[in-house]
Parts: sequence; C-alpha cells; structure tokens
Amino acid sequence: MQNLSRRQFLGAACVFTLAHPLSAQDAPEPILDLHQHTPYNKRPRELVLVHQEQHRIKTTVILPGEGWMLKIIGGNRECADFQAAHSDRYVKFTSADPAESRALDVLRGNIQRGAIGIGEMKYHVAVDSPEMHRVYKLAEEMQVPVLLHFEYEMYNTGFERFDKVLKAYPKVNFIGHAQTWWGNVSADLKPLDLYPKGRVKPGGLTDRLLSDYANIYADLSAGSGLNAMTRDPEFYRGFIERHSRKLIWGSDCDCNDGKGAGVQSGRCLAEQSLELLRKLTPDMTTYRRIVYGNGAGLLKLK
Repeated sequence: MQNLSRRQFLGAACVFTLAHPLSAQDAPEPILDLHQHTPYNKRPRELVLVHQEQHRIKTTVILPGEGWMLKIIGGNRECADFQAAHSDRYVKFTSADPAESRALDVLRGNIQRGAIGIGEMKYHVAVDSPEMHRVYKLAEEMQVPVLLHFEYEMYNTGFERFDKVLKAYPKVNFIGHAQTWWGNVSADLKPLDLYPKGRVKPGGLTDRLLSDYANIYADLSAGSGLNAMTRDPEFYRGFIERHSRKLIWGSDCDCNDGKGAGVQSGRCLAEQSLELLRKLTPDMTTYRRIVYGNGAGLLKLK
C-alpha cells in the first residue's frame, strides 16, 4: 500500500491541530482504543495517527494479522515496526494462523519482543479445536490475554461451547469480539443473521458468559459492537450496568480521518460509538472505566 510522505502527513496533522487546539483546561479524559489495525483496507499506515488524534486517543492497541488476513491488515513485523516508531502512544498484540505448525513459534517470539496480547485471532478453526488449545496454553504460560473474533461458521466456530474453554483456562483472560459474540446478547439469535435488529430477548449467551466467568471481557468495537448498542438502547443500558467492569472500548474503524472519510458509509465508527456510549452509560465514572480503566487494567498499562 502507498504510504504518505512525511510532508503530506505533517500537513494533515497541522490541519487537525488548528481545528482541535488542546490546552490544559480542555485536556480530555484518557481513552484507550483496544482494536485498531495498520494499514487497514485502503488506509495507509500513517493515517491511523490522524484517526486516533481526531478522537484524542491516549493509547492504541495495534492488532496484526497473518495468513489470509494480510490482504486487509498489516502483519506482525509491519505492526511491530510501526509500534516501535510510536511507542509512546501504541502497544501491540501478535497473531498467527493456529493451523500452521509455526504458529506457536511466531506468537512466542513476538511476545518475547514486546507484544502484550494475542489477537486478533480470526482464522478458520473451531474455538475449542486442538489448534486453539495450543494457543490458550501459550497464553497461560506467557500470561497474556487472547482476543477472539467470533463469526458463525467462519471464525472461531462453536461459540456455544466456549464456556468449556473459559472453564479450562481460568488464568487466561479472553476478550470476545465480532458478530456472533454481539449477536448473542439476545437469547433468540438466528445465527446467520450477523447484524440482528430489534428488541433483545434477555438471557443471551454473551450476557451469561460475562456474568458467570471472571476471565471474559467484551470488545465494543466494529459495526457489530455499534449494532449491539443501537438495536435496543433500553436493554443495553442494563447490560452496561451489569458488566461495566468487563466492557472495553475499541474502534476497529478504517476511515481515514476519524470523521468518515474513505469509507462507504461516510461515518466514523469511533465517533458514533463514543457518542452513544456517553449517552448510555449511567455516569462519568462508568464511562471512564469503559473507555480507559478496564482496558488499562487488563493490559497492565502504566
């Protein structure tokens, strides 16, 4: 992918600074973005800096991919290089296709070189497959969390059996993400409906897992997280109150500038979800916990 020249990036950054001056009086509360990629779809890697500045993100987790995911996002080495160049604002996870024999070597090596988590794990395996059990055992050994993309009949399949994984690895912190994770806030999910609309039926599997297991957290990012917020605000307010210590904000947004440029919808996911979250949380303490405290605590950030 074509990168911006230093002159182009500095020009964009200057425009942002003029439009959004910061002072000691209006400095925002810290925000942590649990879910970003660089490069991402057609967005050059440097533009993630502009995107994050638009929302005044203090710390961003860069999630790499490997295998088929390299068509969409940067790999381990590319993300490591980017993070090293911006280590004051970015931290990194590591990822590898668990079906490959080299997967554990890749994951272990990257953790030893500073990755603080495993993910995004988005590969064509069952969540309780032998391949994924190897990943969980490594996470247990290295004491890092695992971020899982759940998508019916595609990635980390067998969500209905995920509770057995949580039981088997009580010392591993898991982070749930994506369509099947968020669709299952409702007890009446039709699994092929990846973005369900309408009222939520209480008792969904995701809701129960968050209540029953101390080692599972929820990644609020992407269209799936936004859909969960918007489909039934009344239910979601209660969901936030029940799980306010388990929810971690993330964007997973690939727009160019934090305002919707470069994406078909013309809307920035981060902008929409932060606005909704402010409206749905019962108080500022809860909001701050979700946008920074929970994630910073889980990832042991200073």
